[in-house]
Amino acid sequence: MKRLLLISLVAILASPAVAQTYVGRDIEGGLHWSVSAPQGASWRVNCRFPPVTYYRNNYDQRSWINQLTDEGSGPSRGRLPLDSGYCEVTKTGGEGPVAIAVGRPGKVEARAVRETGQSATAGLF
Repeated sequence: MKRLLLISLVAILASPAVAQTYVGRDIEGGLHWSVSAPQGASWRVNCRFPPVTYYRNNYDQRSWINQLTDEGSGPSRGRLPLDSGYCEVTKTGGEGPVAIAVGRPGKVEARAVRETGQSATAGLF
């Protein structure tokens, strides 16, 4: 019985590590994201994606991530490590709308909000 419990525990603990994708040093090789705020409104963005492992520095130390956060005003853009995930943008102040878009070749999804405190989510899986 103890052996079965130990095997089950090892399988459960190993599962998250196996599910991670190794991306080396390229943590910006996947899905494109873009925030649009044409009148300069401020925003906060939170992007989530399946877990990845990557080299964090020149000493070959591996690390893992499964989300990216940023905040600012006006337009901004970046890339996620994988071709699947979603981003949520929250308008934090200022005039005009704020929009979030995610895309890869042949497919784009976008959403927008007008009021401070509102959030919009766009994702591709």
